[in-house]
This record gives sequence, C-alpha cells and structure tokens, in this order.
Amino acid sequence: MTAVVDELVNLLDLEEIEKNHYRGRSPDDSWQRVYGGQVLGQALVAASRTVEDAGRSAHSLHGYFLRPGDPKVPLLYVVDRIRDGKSFTTRRVVAVQHGRPIFSMSISFQIREDGLEHQFPMPAVPPPEDLEPEVIVRRRHAIAAGLSPEDIERFTRERPIEVRPLNPQNEFAPEKRAPAQTAWMRAVDRLPDDERLHQCALAYLSDWSLLDTCTQPHGVSFMQPNFQTASLDHAMWFHQPFRADEWLLYVQDSPAASGGRGFNRGLIFSRDGRLLASVAQEGLIRLHPEDSA
Repeated sequence: MTAVVDELVNLLDLEEIEKNHYRGRSPDDSWQRVYGGQVLGQALVAASRTVEDAGRSAHSLHGYFLRPGDPKVPLLYVVDRIRDGKSFTTRRVVAVQHGRPIFSMSISFQIREDGLEHQFPMPAVPPPEDLEPEVIVRRRHAIAAGLSPEDIERFTRERPIEVRPLNPQNEFAPEKRAPAQTAWMRAVDRLPDDERLHQCALAYLSDWSLLDTCTQPHGVSFMQPNFQTASLDHAMWFHQPFRADEWLLYVQDSPAASGGRGFNRGLIFSRDGRLLASVAQEGLIRLHPEDSA
C-alpha cells in the first residue's frame, strides 16, 4: 500500500472516544478548510461503526455542509441511532468543531436482498490507459501559468485519488463548455477487503470534481481569487457492491445554476458497465467583482 493510500485509510479510521462519539483528523496539506469528501467519508465511517449487523451496508446518504471545516483541529462525529428495523437501519451524524456543528448527514443502511433491476447504460469512452493522469495535466497547466516551483509542487502533490479526465479543463485559463465532464478515477493503490471502507472511500472520491461541473458554461475556475465556491449539500445512492481501488467512470452533468448556486449530478460506473452509485450536489458559486477578490 502506498503512503498516500495508507494515509487515506488512516484518515477514515476514526478514534472511538465514547459510545456514539468518534474523533477524526485532517491531513497536514496546508488547505484553509477541510476537503468536503473527507467529512463525507468520515461521517459515513462513524455511522457504520454503530451498525452491528455486518450484512447491512449503506444504500443512501444525504449531507449538509453547514460551516467550513478547520483542518488544524480534530473533528468530533456524534452519531444518533435513529432506528434499527428488520430491513433498514437509520443513523444521523453531526460533525462538530469549536463547539459548533459544521456538517450533518443522514444515512440509511439495508440488508442485501434481490429485486427488480434496470440501469442507464454506460457511455462509450476511451479506456483510462489512453488518457493522461490529471496530475500531469495540472503540472503542465501550472508551469504554463508561471506558478512558482513551490506552488506547482503544492498544486500537483501526490494524492490518494488517481483521476484521468477525458477532456481536462485548464483551471488557469478556463474555457466555456457544456455543463458536463467525465473522468476515470480510483484509489491509487489496493484498499483492504472491507465493503464499508470502499463505500467511505467512494464518498471521499465523489466530491473531488463534481462542483466544477456547474462552472463549465461560465468559463470560471476555483483558481480565480474573485470566484467563491463551497459545497452546500451532497447525496449518494449506492446501487451495487464495488471496489474503490478499481477504475470507476464518473459521468457528471449540471442541469441548472441560479441564485448563486450550481446543481450537479453524477453517475459512477464500473469498468464493465455496471451502474454502482448516483450522486447529487448543490454548491455555492459566487463571482465577485474583480476589485473585491
């Protein structure tokens, strides 16, 4: 297991400090706020730890980002055991920092059962082996933009997620495009054989590029100092078992943006075409006057 994946596994291995109370931490990566996917993954870990029946896995989650997370202090996850039914288990998790909630999420778990099945087909796309890794594309764009060696290193540092976009956007000189993007993604190394861990890892991965989808028609980027973005909510539905360390196709679109908010959707497919999960997210997108950056 590579160091960055080992770091991801450790990041998702919360410390139980009291019944229904778990402590998480953030990586030391100099970001000003906690990455939303980290909070999603850790909250799902906390909820999963309170579901004793190993045959139950999460089938849906709905979370709200309430305040920016502070990466310099631990996160406290408090789990409310809402219901334990014959088929479904419901949990609510609140993440707390500095005495205030920064995130809340409801999660539903279900026993595995057979039933009616259908799905959208996976689009025909090039395989990941034919595409450049995102980190290489980012480095080329950062060099062309004249970033300092230190900023280039920070912008392209090794991460636990490997992403290979089909048509990568240049964050330093964004073009106006249709509100859609597609990328292959996976954890960069093999993860332990734990279905719940793979769900938590996918929750972590799912927030990586989704909000950027609604910025595509406007030719703006999170790299602009006068452009403010933040995830507001995030929902996922898990349809089939999967491994987050195998190539997954993330197909994203944005049906609408208004009121300073952008709405985004995502479908996550396995390499053999099975629809594994669906995602929806709304995010804050505020373009301020340039002199107020």
